[in-house]
Amino acid sequence: MNTEYRRAKRRKVGFDVEVTDTMTGHVIGKLSNLSETGMLLILGEPVTSDALFQLRFTLDDEAGNGREVELGAHELWADEAAAPGQVWTGFRFIDVAPEDVAFIRGWVDAPGSQYV
Repeated sequence: MNTEYRRAKRRKVGFDVEVTDTMTGHVIGKLSNLSETGMLLILGEPVTSDALFQLRFTLDDEAGNGREVELGAHELWADEAAAPGQVWTGFRFIDVAPEDVAFIRGWVDAPGSQYV
């Protein structure tokens, strides 16, 4: 029986993708999985619970060129990771340009992707 309740398919990120808080300019963590509606980050320290963030990351497009995505996100939850000092944190997107939503959707659906 499938008990998956997410509305959007989430692709695992099998390589390092740093995520930057555009308000501070600091890298806050790394992307673990991504959907067109949200993402899971692994952070070195917790962020403010239930806060809004302006975040930026770069993913390769189908031609292998880096494409920068900037979006608004709402922190939904956080949980300590198995590794000391790391925190899993879930975000939902609240403001994403339509062309970036289309890019993320294509990236998530790309052939060979692994899903959670």
